[in-house]
Amino acid sequence: MRVACFSSDYINSKMNDTVKRGGCTRTLALTVCSAAIGGTFQYGYNISIINAPTAYVQKFINETCMKRWGTALESSQVTLIWTFIVSIYSLGGLLGSLLAGPMAIKCGRKGALLLNNCFLFVSAILALCSRSAGSFEMIILARLLVGVNAGVSMNVQPMYFGESAPKHLRGAVAFSSAVFTAFGILMGQVTGLTEVLGSESLWPYLLASNALPGLVQLVTLPWFPESPRYLLIDRGDREACGQALKRLRACSVFTDEMEEILQERAGAGEARAKTLWELFGDRSLRRQLCTVMVASSAMMLCGNDSIYFYASYIFQEVGIPADRIQYVTIGTGACEFTSALVCNLLIERVGRRLLLAGGYLLMACWAVVFTVALSLEGKVAGMPYLSMVCMFAYILSFGMGPAGVTGILPAEIFDQMARPAAYMVAGSMMWLNLFLIGMAFPFIVKGLGQFCFIPFCGVCVTACLFISFTLPETKGRTLAEITEKFEKRNKKGTANGLPKYGQQCQSLTDPSEFLETENI
Repeated sequence: MRVACFSSDYINSKMNDTVKRGGCTRTLALTVCSAAIGGTFQYGYNISIINAPTAYVQKFINETCMKRWGTALESSQVTLIWTFIVSIYSLGGLLGSLLAGPMAIKCGRKGALLLNNCFLFVSAILALCSRSAGSFEMIILARLLVGVNAGVSMNVQPMYFGESAPKHLRGAVAFSSAVFTAFGILMGQVTGLTEVLGSESLWPYLLASNALPGLVQLVTLPWFPESPRYLLIDRGDREACGQALKRLRACSVFTDEMEEILQERAGAGEARAKTLWELFGDRSLRRQLCTVMVASSAMMLCGNDSIYFYASYIFQEVGIPADRIQYVTIGTGACEFTSALVCNLLIERVGRRLLLAGGYLLMACWAVVFTVALSLEGKVAGMPYLSMVCMFAYILSFGMGPAGVTGILPAEIFDQMARPAAYMVAGSMMWLNLFLIGMAFPFIVKGLGQFCFIPFCGVCVTACLFISFTLPETKGRTLAEITEKFEKRNKKGTANGLPKYGQQCQSLTDPSEFLETENI
């Protein structure tokens, strides 16, 4: 729909109402798809595809060492190298999270996503050539680089979406990052089937197949607009911001949204984007920062990834033939994808806090039931089936809230100057805790046995309580309103008597006068 502009106040108000009710244009939808297919889709896809060629890569490692040194490695040594190949993905993600902020500031949100594909293409070449070169070290480097790619996209993409979507669709658009992550997991499981690329002869092509989504993004994303907030607040390009809003909203009337962006810009003044140290040193943002750090850590420490560790074992106990388990395992990816889609439809109705806290509460309940089922296995009939139900319910609960809402928080509770650094912190916490849980989980299983999900239950309960008491609802609210909610909860207030963000916005001149002075 294309809306013409008229001078009449009546027409302007009607057009603004139309924009508020609509706002999701074809351009916005295609922008989301283009950014996500080479972004968070890659995160889920690369986590998933590494499972299928486990035996083949371990065999390749052993054969390579035989050719080099004439001696086969012990089983524990091969396992150690393979564990390092899997775990270095998380370290790459941590490095990518630290790069994401500077890249988003210097290259823009869209530019950072496009540049990020360089890591991906080099990784694909290394993986594709590893077997012919007889070097498992190339696989290690490939996994490191693809982790860097995932770390950058996991931070920049939600930032890009949150800044490009209209206020009433901000959560749904940003949550699409989680939808594409789950879609990536599902597609990785399908691609890893023996009949597709999961055979011994094709495993290098499987590890290099992530180049295709990256190529799709590289071809399509340049045609879509940059983040309007980045264009106006960071670059000061009012004309480009107006053009971007015009394309994303499919209308010429977006006065309210432009006023909001101008107010945020005026509140920032001449300040530049905050560094990590400046963000940690800003007392007025400590409550927001603490909220993001806890939520990001809980997302990885809640045990959702550990559920997949038990998947094959549970399916065997139920009686599914070993050669059919790979097909049934696809159900776990489909389960998370379905829950992400449902949550995407609910987030603008239910709100962020309820989905996030409720998701953790449900996960805590299912962790208790799962523990009981594992403890009674072999003693009470039907416990393997109960374990399978718990596994799918746990994944559904995770997908309905923590999987997607966590990534939205930095975009909604931090302003333009603090947002890149906030995403660096959030991403670093996610990847660091993913690495720690990956290394610690085998020892947790060995030490606690069937009670291994009790610690995860504790994490879920703690996260639920923390979020319930500290996070205000952000649905449909402007940054000034969200900041005011945090400031009411922050007893210490702002350091050095500086005016608060909400007060800065209120002290501005009339928005229409500001628009006139800025020639918008």
